Formats: sequence, structure tokens, C-alpha cells
Amino acid sequence: MFLPNKRPAVLILEDGTVVHGNAFGKVGTTTGEICFNTGMTGYQEVFTDPSYYGQVVIMNTVHVGNYGVKPADVESDGVKVKGVIGRNLEEKYSRFIAADSLQEYFEAQGVVAIDGVDTRALVAHVRSKGAMNCIISSETDDTESLFRKLKAVPGMNGLELASEVSTRTSYEVGNPDSKIRISVLDFGIKRNILNCLVERGAYVRVHNAKTSAGVLQQFNPTGYFISNGPGDPASMPYAVDTVKELLDTGKPLFGICLGHQLLALANGISTFKMHHGHRGLNHPVKNIITGRCEITTQNHGFGVDPERVKANGDVEVTHLNLNDNSIEGLRLKHKNAFSVQYHPESTPGPHDSRYLFDEFMIRMN
Repeated sequence: MFLPNKRPAVLILEDGTVVHGNAFGKVGTTTGEICFNTGMTGYQEVFTDPSYYGQVVIMNTVHVGNYGVKPADVESDGVKVKGVIGRNLEEKYSRFIAADSLQEYFEAQGVVAIDGVDTRALVAHVRSKGAMNCIISSETDDTESLFRKLKAVPGMNGLELASEVSTRTSYEVGNPDSKIRISVLDFGIKRNILNCLVERGAYVRVHNAKTSAGVLQQFNPTGYFISNGPGDPASMPYAVDTVKELLDTGKPLFGICLGHQLLALANGISTFKMHHGHRGLNHPVKNIITGRCEITTQNHGFGVDPERVKANGDVEVTHLNLNDNSIEGLRLKHKNAFSVQYHPESTPGPHDSRYLFDEFMIRMN
């Protein structure tokens, strides 16, 4: 609901939908692909997840910002979303250990946001119409000029974004004396993925997205990790070629999210743009190898083509989404590699899937 004592803001969708609300965060204009997250907690982790780069996220829960922000809850070096849409984006917070309010945080990070929006109605609209670009502005209400600007924004199909959020220089984390050494190909890795590897005793070197397989091998790794990240995996032939070379080494390889899609592409399996994607903390997945089910954290707008998987005799499906039967996990029959579409590091979210890091460690021992 628009409040007369607050600065107005407007949201325009690619299909012509116009929504009015209140300005929050930085005063300005921002664009990106609209998507939504169904989680009720973990908003700071969502905003700093590099996989959201290029997107404007609708927070479906009613109150966001009510427990403030603090440095320990970030998943990267800053906010990665292009904008935020909320019902109630809160300036006041209750957590005494928080460092800043959400308003202060967004201002410092340059995030344009809008609140006072019926987010549940907006989510229902996106679920019906599908992912599309949008624009938020709190500096002008000229909808015609904003819509012209929106038309110039490229779609997510064919967009290569991973190299934009990747580390510029390699770095190491963990115990240098460890027998387990992992070369990570960083397409926008979340910090808690690294934490999950280090907690299990690994020594990890994180490399830029366009690092060659030869350089990755110079670390003398016992295994390779292919990270999550934003954008269209089909726009990354450089990464697909690298994954192919890493598979030929015979060493264990584990991919998450974008890493899962790149592993599929490296084995001749195409990817596709999903209608509206999976994002949230409550997606049910069945491990069809064990028969067990797990509640998972997810954030992806592309998927792996199930028909191409069926036609490939070298790849086995390991996990399925119980909401729509989309593929959530793969493993290679003749090479030491596996992947999942969801996020077992789960920040925010449940810890049901942390066993996958244990499996990776077992493969490298």
C-alpha cells in the first residue's frame, strides 16, 4: 500500500503490469529479471548470493529486515541482487547483535527497493506469466520512459554473468597440511560452500571462472569443485570445455547448481530456461538411490533437459524434485563425478543435504 508520508516508487513488468509502492534503500532506478523467493528467513544470505546477480527478487514473506543485518550472514563480498520487492521492508529491527538496519544496509550497498507491494499477488502473477524483466524506480514516475528503458534490458537467455561475479585472483582457505586438496572453479561461489569443505578438513584453492584446466591441476588437487553462479549455462562454452578436461583426469568432481548444469552440458545434455525457476528453502527432493526425501534450499532459473538425460547411457539421475519431477541430481556411470541442482550448503535453509559434502570427501580419500 502506498503511504503518502513516504517517497513513492514504481515497479513495471515487461508484460506492462504497473505496481505502485514506497521507496526503500537507495533512491534510483534498477532493472533485472524478476523472480521470487519463498523463504521466511535468511534474507541477507539471499541478497548476497551471487547466483541472484542480474535479478530483482520478490521476497514472498510479509516482513523482511525485522532482525537487521550483520557481517557474519553474508554469502559474498556484497549484495548481488539488482533490486528487492517487499510487502514490509523494515527499518526497525529486534536482534541486538545486528550491525545495521536493512535500510542502512541497502543505502550503503546501493540497492534500489520498493515496499508496500502485495507480494503474494505479484508472486502469483509471475508463477502464471513466467519470468520476465522488470524495472523499479524511486526517482521518476514517468512510466512511459521507464518502459522504454525496460525494453532495452537483455533477457536472461544467452546471458553470461558468471565471469562478472567470479573472484579476480585465486585464494586459498583451509588447512595447508591437509591431504585433501580441492581446486574450485568459481562462477559465483557462496561462502558457506567453502565453509562446508573446510569444516571437513579440506584445503581449497578458489580460481577465477575462466581458469584453464591446466592451471587448476597445478594445485595438485585430489578433487575438483564446480560452483553455483548466475546466468545461462549454455552461454559458457569456455566452462564446458574446462569441465570436460577435468573429467578426463579421473579425479572426483562435484558440481552444485550452475556446476550441475555445466556437468550436464559437458556430457552432451542440454539445458533450458525454466518458466519461473525454483527459489526458496522448502523444496522437497527425493534421493532415488536411497529412497529418502530431503527438504532443500534452491535458487535456479535453468534446468537440465530430462529427455536428453534419458537418451544418455553414461549419466544416471540421482535426485528428483517432488513438486514438478525436474532433475535435481546426476552422477556419471563411468567417471568419478556427480552434481546436484539444489544447494546442500543451505544458507539459509535446512541441513538435510549436507551428506553430499561427506560423499565428496569419501570419493577423495
